[in-house]
Amino acid sequence: MVTAHYLSDVDPFTLLALANGAVSACKQGCKLYKDIKGAAGDVKEVLDDLKKQFSKIEHPTNEQKIQFNEEVQKVQYIAKADPNDTITQIGDHLGKFFDVLDQIEEIFWEEEKNAKQVYKGELSVSRRALQRVLIRSRLDQLQAEIREEMVYNTPPELGDLWTRFEKMRDKVVAEQKAAKAQELREIQKAQAKKRRMIREFKEQVTYFGAVLFVTLWLLGLLIMIRTSQTYRGLSWYVY
Repeated sequence: MVTAHYLSDVDPFTLLALANGAVSACKQGCKLYKDIKGAAGDVKEVLDDLKKQFSKIEHPTNEQKIQFNEEVQKVQYIAKADPNDTITQIGDHLGKFFDVLDQIEEIFWEEEKNAKQVYKGELSVSRRALQRVLIRSRLDQLQAEIREEMVYNTPPELGDLWTRFEKMRDKVVAEQKAAKAQELREIQKAQAKKRRMIREFKEQVTYFGAVLFVTLWLLGLLIMIRTSQTYRGLSWYVY
């Protein structure tokens, strides 16, 4: 009997955490890009304003000093940052998100492909179903968040990147769906062929076993008859 182990060796919730991180990093990248563009040429004024505001505090606490230094460092970092590098980073984070998304989809595909095999894992069927629902819901939410970020907060240099991406992704997904459906049909066909071959082999073994049994039985019977006739012949000759 064929068995299967679910889920994959990679924990889907670990992958989901990576997807969360990628979306968060993408949002931060979009915000950084806006800050870079907004601070262009005004860095000195911003720093002067920060120092002026901080100087008004008569006895700043350590926490206020730390906060002031962090703000200064942030402004200095933004001043040195290259907006083109930030756009590249946004693209990298988007790519990581969809890499994780594909990995999770692959895990679900493996489960669907092995759905008719006996499950021998530790999780109950109900818990596995709940996991899939929770992960799917969170992924849908993350895709909605990243879509909103890319539509409304994406750098203008990227234009209608998300719209073009969605069209291409829908095309690729449709192609992959058709390919996987064909693969599943071929797997099911191969499994059915294998089961048929095993059944036919068992039938042939049973048939030849029966023929062998009958042949040996007849052979034994003939030997017994022959032996019995020879014995009677010898007995008659002696007497």
